[in-house]
Amino acid sequence: MPTQRTYEGAMSKPTTRDLAAAAGVSLATVDRVLNGRDGVRQKTVDKVNDAIRDIGFVRDQTAATLARKRFYDFVFVLPDRQDEFLSLIVEAVDEASSALRHERVSARTVRVAANDPLSVVQTLEGLARDKVDGVAVMAPETPQTRDAIQRVKDRGISVVTFVADQPNAARDRYIGINDADAGRTAATLIGRFCRASPGAVLVVAETIQSRDSLDRRHGFDEVLQADFPHLHASPTIETYADPLRTERVLGNALAATPDLRAIYLMSSASAAALGCLKSHGIDRECVVIAHELTALTRQGLITGQLGAVITQDIGHLVRSALRVLRAKAENAPMVESQERIRIEILLQANLPRIDTAPETN
Repeated sequence: MPTQRTYEGAMSKPTTRDLAAAAGVSLATVDRVLNGRDGVRQKTVDKVNDAIRDIGFVRDQTAATLARKRFYDFVFVLPDRQDEFLSLIVEAVDEASSALRHERVSARTVRVAANDPLSVVQTLEGLARDKVDGVAVMAPETPQTRDAIQRVKDRGISVVTFVADQPNAARDRYIGINDADAGRTAATLIGRFCRASPGAVLVVAETIQSRDSLDRRHGFDEVLQADFPHLHASPTIETYADPLRTERVLGNALAATPDLRAIYLMSSASAAALGCLKSHGIDRECVVIAHELTALTRQGLITGQLGAVITQDIGHLVRSALRVLRAKAENAPMVESQERIRIEILLQANLPRIDTAPETN
């Protein structure tokens, strides 16, 4: 294993001059590699990156950004539906943008039609033409979106998928929880809550086209079938976040399921579903598990309508996306452990107070 060298005393940090000497290249070449500019052979890029690891070079990113005398422009492409979870994301983006302004980093949101691939494609192509510095995309997985992400990448713009992954696209990273594990967690909670009581579980999603819902469903079925075979899950009920459709399809499912034991709300857009359950008199004997901590799901935990909420820290999601996009724009290393988004399980007993200070991940 390479040993880090010491420069100008044990406490000194390696400089770009040290890096150039270690890699055997010029300062100009080091600058091009660090800034991701064209005109450098891959062999030379590899030499510089090897030298970065060998000597423990860490770049002062704030100084580098200030030296460019320009702002980084990062954009979050989000569905245009109005729900609490998305509103909280928008607030977190605005908060992060304000906090990072002194570092010449700007973050903003652009809303697109939730289930219209053409709207996503047009938005991504417009951002590519505007030469933004990085994009975080939250959209259903479609061939059109996959191809649009590739075209953005071809323009040299970094792309991360946000909350819902697109593993077949050329994204730089996925920012979010492991959704298969989230589904496994939901099945485990429902199995433990229901104990040995046999019966049916209704599974409700906004759309199964979304990768997060698809992965959650796979993980949920895996655990339910293996560990709790006395419970049987329904086909996924798709609401499309439409209140009238939700009342119709979920109401019909409730009426047709006399042995109902639990309900799994897979999507963050759960307001209509929770309203429907309340209007149909679903009591505490039926276990309900939902996703994402919002004012609505918080109240559901307090009143006992919800047994548990599986959530992820929204501030951490947004900050992680911005750190990754900035690292990609600056060709800088990332702290991998800092970018892992944890699955959190909230019960009435451990519900954080509203005045609890947010995490700073």
